[in-house]
Amino acid sequence: MDKKFAQLDHIRLAYKEQGQGPAVVLLHGFCGSSAYWDKLLPLLPDGCRFIAPDLRGHGDSEAPEGTYTMETIADDIAQFIGKLGLGQAIVLGHSLGGYATLALAERHPNVLSGFGLIHSTAYPDSEEGKQGRLQGMETIKGQGLPAFIDGLIPKLFAPDHLQSMPEAVEEAKRIGNGTSPEGAIRTLEGMRVRPDRNGVLQGTKLPLLLVAGENDRIIPVERTMAVSGERVTQQVIRGSGHMSMVEAPQELAEAIAAFAAAVR
Repeated sequence: MDKKFAQLDHIRLAYKEQGQGPAVVLLHGFCGSSAYWDKLLPLLPDGCRFIAPDLRGHGDSEAPEGTYTMETIADDIAQFIGKLGLGQAIVLGHSLGGYATLALAERHPNVLSGFGLIHSTAYPDSEEGKQGRLQGMETIKGQGLPAFIDGLIPKLFAPDHLQSMPEAVEEAKRIGNGTSPEGAIRTLEGMRVRPDRNGVLQGTKLPLLLVAGENDRIIPVERTMAVSGERVTQQVIRGSGHMSMVEAPQELAEAIAAFAAAVR
């Protein structure tokens, strides 16, 4: 699938898209790209326009200077939705993409018809997590991005899948190494300073999808499933780690398709 490009006010974003109909925007995780969704996209049904951008500093999008706060990424996506003339879209964010989706729901709720977190959370980093971000920045500066990626990617998969899906692990490393090193550092700082956004989950009137992996070692199930209620759809994907779009694409595709149909 060829990438297209959208020129926004301050950045050019790359993206992939398929299908026609109401828009569903898929935001990838840290040191990922739109390629994270390559196994998922063919499994999604007709009737929606699925759009997967590369976030700033990732994939083939530009990597401008400055800290990539979740608010900055959210503003990119709000402008992106406007640039493509999508009106209102469902936005589903994986990990980092979920942090940005929460900022989008807080700052630009008018562009959303629904939203969701996929292996993500509204909680901020713990003190230990913030220290880990700083260590990651130092690793990239001192040893280079590949050393950081080699340490990161195995943690994203369920332990069983490290043995059973070696090609998928290597592909995730290849995608990760396509990240701008400066972009990765700027994103680590942005994730480190992000606020608690549980209030966004509790206060939104929009349909909400929460997807967690049973064996996610990055974000445990309970950190994703922070709210429940009539407008909330919760899905735990059995056996999956942090990467259900790769580890269990059929189950994730079914969850997304059902949510999109309910929103429509």
